[in-house]
Amino acid sequence: MGSVKDLQIIKEATRDGMGQGRFIFSDRFSVFDWGEMPDQIPHKGAAIAVLASYFFEKLESMGIPTHYVGVVENDKAMKLEQATKPAGAIEMKLVRVVKPALTGDTYDYSAYENEKGGILVPLEIIYRNSLPAGSSVFKRLKDGQTSPEELGLSGMPELNQKLEPPVLDVSTKLEITDRYMSWGEAQKIAGLSADEVSKLKELTQTINKLITDEFAVIGLTNEDGKIEVGFDPNRNFMLVDVLGTLDECRFTYDGLPVSKEIARIHYRNTLWYNDVEDAKKKNRQQWKKICASKPCPLPSELKKYLSQVYCACTNQITGRTWFDDVPPLKDIMQGIKTELRL
Repeated sequence: MGSVKDLQIIKEATRDGMGQGRFIFSDRFSVFDWGEMPDQIPHKGAAIAVLASYFFEKLESMGIPTHYVGVVENDKAMKLEQATKPAGAIEMKLVRVVKPALTGDTYDYSAYENEKGGILVPLEIIYRNSLPAGSSVFKRLKDGQTSPEELGLSGMPELNQKLEPPVLDVSTKLEITDRYMSWGEAQKIAGLSADEVSKLKELTQTINKLITDEFAVIGLTNEDGKIEVGFDPNRNFMLVDVLGTLDECRFTYDGLPVSKEIARIHYRNTLWYNDVEDAKKKNRQQWKKICASKPCPLPSELKKYLSQVYCACTNQITGRTWFDDVPPLKDIMQGIKTELRL
């Protein structure tokens, strides 16, 4: 069970071949690595599943391998065009997950040195087309965790700065708290060759362009997003997890966030967020246990608008009405703007 989706294993992945499984998407949500928050966003899970399936099928039509098999309806995997209702689950091929050993505060990735294929690459690759408010880049620069040079920038960036070409960032995937690092360290811990790093960057830019172009059609700007990859048994990259959704990307509409960032903005103005930040500074491994408070539920109106955002984007991107009685996106965003007092 994950913070926002559950994994059903039908067949375990082995060293000799890939397994089979299903993601069961829930209406749960998570911010700031907390895990499951105290309430749920109606229809979010189904909206994410449909949108993720749409992008997987787009990528496969472009010849880009993914772990996607199909959406699940009546316990059967099928292509999106065959589905008669919003899918709550996706069937996919599974790779092995080799977790790094943890000793104290140090992770040991030496197991990846001898792995050839059929495994998850223990990285999250982030593309950044701009630096909107809330981007982690500003906090990392302020805290000295990175520098403009490490990000490929010529100087200190400004708020809402457009990045040409897009900046590619990388973080850990399997640690308790995601940790950003240099590409050199990422290559080392994941056991990648220089050629594989180049291919991974090229793949990320291709996906970035696809998502950016698709959302531009409905008036949204793709500010940043992430992908995850694995190796098939022949050590070829394949896209895994989920991509192109409002949980994996940060979109804006007329400068307003159209993603999970809406919830982040609300919670940044709470005492709980300050307690989370303090706890992470004290102990990166046990911060959640020592956090002085817990998050409160979302205001009911904000939760309603968040639900409508997920549904509206899925309807408009796929060109199909999966969710009825959803207001136009511009009206939803005006309601969010009022709720957040922006």
